[in-house]
Amino acid sequence: MRRFLPYLWPEGRPDLKRRIIGASILVVLAKGVVLAMPLAYARAVDTMAADGDPAVMVAMAMVIAYAAGRFGSVLFDQLRNIIFNRVGQESVFGLAEDVFARLHQLSLRFHLSRRTGEVTRVVERGTKSINLMLYFLLFNIAPTAIELVVVSAIFWTLFGWEMVAAVAVTVVSFIWITQAITEWRVKLRKEMNDLDGQAMARAVDSLLNFETVKYFGAEERERDRYSRSAGAYAEAAIKTENSLGVLNIVQAVILNLMMGGAMAWTVWGWSQGWLTPGDLVLVNTYLMQLFRPLDMLGWVYRTIRQGMIDMADMFRLLDKPVEVDDKPGAPALITRRPGVTFENVSFGYDKDRQILHGLSFEAPAGSTVALVGPSGAGKSTIGRLLFRFYDPWEGRICVDGQDIALVTQHSLRQQIGIVPQDTVLFNDTVRYNIAYGRDDPSDDQVRQAAEDASILPFIQELPKGFDTEVGERGLKLSGGEKQRVAIARTLLKDPPILLLDEATSALDSRTEQDIMSTLKRVSADRTTIAIAHRLSTIADADLINVMESGRIVEQGSHVELLRRDGLYAEMWNRQQNEDADPEEERDAAE
Repeated sequence: MRRFLPYLWPEGRPDLKRRIIGASILVVLAKGVVLAMPLAYARAVDTMAADGDPAVMVAMAMVIAYAAGRFGSVLFDQLRNIIFNRVGQESVFGLAEDVFARLHQLSLRFHLSRRTGEVTRVVERGTKSINLMLYFLLFNIAPTAIELVVVSAIFWTLFGWEMVAAVAVTVVSFIWITQAITEWRVKLRKEMNDLDGQAMARAVDSLLNFETVKYFGAEERERDRYSRSAGAYAEAAIKTENSLGVLNIVQAVILNLMMGGAMAWTVWGWSQGWLTPGDLVLVNTYLMQLFRPLDMLGWVYRTIRQGMIDMADMFRLLDKPVEVDDKPGAPALITRRPGVTFENVSFGYDKDRQILHGLSFEAPAGSTVALVGPSGAGKSTIGRLLFRFYDPWEGRICVDGQDIALVTQHSLRQQIGIVPQDTVLFNDTVRYNIAYGRDDPSDDQVRQAAEDASILPFIQELPKGFDTEVGERGLKLSGGEKQRVAIARTLLKDPPILLLDEATSALDSRTEQDIMSTLKRVSADRTTIAIAHRLSTIADADLINVMESGRIVEQGSHVELLRRDGLYAEMWNRQQNEDADPEEERDAAE
């Protein structure tokens, strides 16, 4: 709660502070009206029960005052909500915005290890809990405490200390038992939430991999897997709901014992002549008003406790250490000659599994440098280090002579464009996905980028053109179409450094050739680092680095490397033979 107070009482927002003060005043006014109503009700009953002619006008005035009080209570409560709503929503919005920003600051390692469904559910539960907690703390717990003090004073004045003692014993017993049972229920609730998050994570994971499920005919397997998680959640939910029934029964026993005892005591006092029928009404009404919020205490307490657990989970996301952070006062990267240099770089995703071993190479400004090698050699890791998703264990990476660990990440990433192997698109329009390369581009700029990426004719053939939805992760587009969208948004970004991370490995030969011609045109006058599996796509690179086990074992042009008859020549010959086999099979079949 201490962590949340700055969001509730924000600096520089006097308008929200005035709303909180106004809402608090209305809470006090509403409670004052509620406490005055039973007195008017009781006096009306006494007037009507008096011997002789009843004072009709007095009784009528008391009834009207009682009705006006009920309306006033509702009026003040609703005005309070109207005034406070903006405070609650602004607080939730501010916290949710900070959590969302923090999630984007966390490392790639965090996002690869956490399930998206679990993270989104933590944020969802945390933000929802805030409004309920604010409402109950400010408009339920605090007013109930005020009412308890005032009712005790009234009972002391009218009925003596015995009634106050009975109320105190009842309230203390009620709170103690409610707290004890609710703590037990919170453990059950936490177990239920964990299982709920697990079931949601598995559902989201399964739906995101819809195609894979279909490929392997695993619908039944996925249903069983989800069923086990959902079944465990259902069992936990049953335990939680049953425990609520136990709590309600115990609460009802305590409150009704107090209510019956107090009213019986008032009837006995009336029989002795020192209490009136109005006093019975007074006691009944006050206790009903007092017990109504107390009756909800278990739910309120559980909601607040659960809200604190949910908020704690969300604050743990805020407190998650940022693995890759800018140095204090780090300057922006300024590139005049955008060369890239890796100097003795060592790195691994885990301490016990090193990927790169003292890697050194240079991509001079304006050149095209390729990185090739067998799977697991560490090629894609180089791209992640260049974008500074991770920091190397040893060595340094420089752009235009500037260590990227000493400049801001934002400025670094502004200088680099990427065409990845697996292009993942937003579930939005073609226009949105191309325009993502730059803040607020014009329609002409988006159109020019599409034309330069050779995807404009395809877009023009679509019924909705640029407004065509691409589907979840761009699944409505083919591999080649997605690659061209990726090229278009990188062109729109117009970076001086271009990273091609196996950009054509998933494409057929014809589409690959089309994409390669586009990429060659795109990479002109840029510093290009091409990570490739198919050697034919980088044969005309200025320099080829051959990697094996995280080290560069060969270096040179395509012709030079073939002459050496080393690993590169072996890979080249193998790929040439693989490409030739299908043609021989077709010739034999004909």
